Amino acid sequence: MQFLCKEYQDGNPRVRSLVTETRIHLVPSLNPDGYELAREAVRGRWEGTVGLGDAAPGLTAALGCPQGSELGNWALGHWTEEGYDLFENFPDLASALWAAEERKLVPHKFPNHHIPIPEHYLAEDATVAVETRAVMAWMEKNPFVLGANLQGGEKLVSYPFDTARPVSETPAAAPRPPEDDYEDNPELQETPDHAIFRWLAISYASAHLTMTETFHGGCHTQDMTNAMGIVQGAKWHPRAGSMNDFSYLHTNCLELSIYLGCDKFPHESELQQEWENNKESLLTFMEQVHRGIKGLVTDQQGEPIANATIVVGGINHNVKTASSGDYWRILNPGEYRVSARAEGYNPSVKTCSVFYDIGATQCNFVLSRSNWKRIREIMAMNGNRPIRRILPGRPMTLRERMRLRMRL
Repeated sequence: MQFLCKEYQDGNPRVRSLVTETRIHLVPSLNPDGYELAREAVRGRWEGTVGLGDAAPGLTAALGCPQGSELGNWALGHWTEEGYDLFENFPDLASALWAAEERKLVPHKFPNHHIPIPEHYLAEDATVAVETRAVMAWMEKNPFVLGANLQGGEKLVSYPFDTARPVSETPAAAPRPPEDDYEDNPELQETPDHAIFRWLAISYASAHLTMTETFHGGCHTQDMTNAMGIVQGAKWHPRAGSMNDFSYLHTNCLELSIYLGCDKFPHESELQQEWENNKESLLTFMEQVHRGIKGLVTDQQGEPIANATIVVGGINHNVKTASSGDYWRILNPGEYRVSARAEGYNPSVKTCSVFYDIGATQCNFVLSRSNWKRIREIMAMNGNRPIRRILPGRPMTLRERMRLRMRL
């Protein structure tokens, strides 16, 4: 936050462009209670060690050497004061989607995007953390396009799906080559935006000063990223109800988890280097929100159409327009067949090209009103019974003529 403000005031063209063209939201801490619990544990361990006369090891641990966070029992900070793991506290929409796919309900009766939240989850007595409810309300209020949650304990970027699909529900797929790293894990289910998620993850990891230096292995196990610094969540740490999966299936936002390092409590003297490690990555990642297509969906009078559906050919995941009829869709470079659809309007289709340079391609749609809405109204007036077809060559009776006039 300090960097953006200072560089903006100093006239940095890159930062000025990012700030003026992007609506940026920053949350310093999602779980402040958990942080305080872990912080007190670290402080208590440091003070206790010094009190026992073993000053040097105790001081080293407090200064954030690799073993410092482990001795401080940072795992206490993983849960809220009420005992919720926030990252697994969101509705499990992925399992609902896969169950609907098994029953052949997608997309005609069950959407592949903006999946509704189950009613039982919204009940007042549901086991949902107040922080989770706040984040969900925040997502509903703002039409986010790209997001990241910053964590610790590892050094990698994780992208959806985080949920592992049960083997029995996994649809038959084309055979993979033996060298494919997913071959030995049949539970992995890629998102329709898998290629885009990988690009977003690589954009952060490759710009980080040390994230791709995985020759030493991970923080706790072997390197799961094949020396790339990125991994699909279900392959690394499968879990249901993650914020990343929820964000992807309930909103327009593509969300990733960025793990900044093994030590969750680096010392103050190390923070400047940590900032340098991540500065370029943060800027590069935020700039990716301007990659793909964007535009307005309006009617023939120029009025915006909210909640219109934007369909990209070849990607089985749609997005919706915001209240002002505007939309954004992050896409990799290429040529796409894009259509806009809305209730009561005829769909519109056009080809939109995405280029390698940063800067979304403008792709607007103008929809004409459909006669089907009026036809349904007439059908409803007739009790949803089909209107009798008048055969040519046979004159109508007076009663038939009066009935037709009433229907029209």
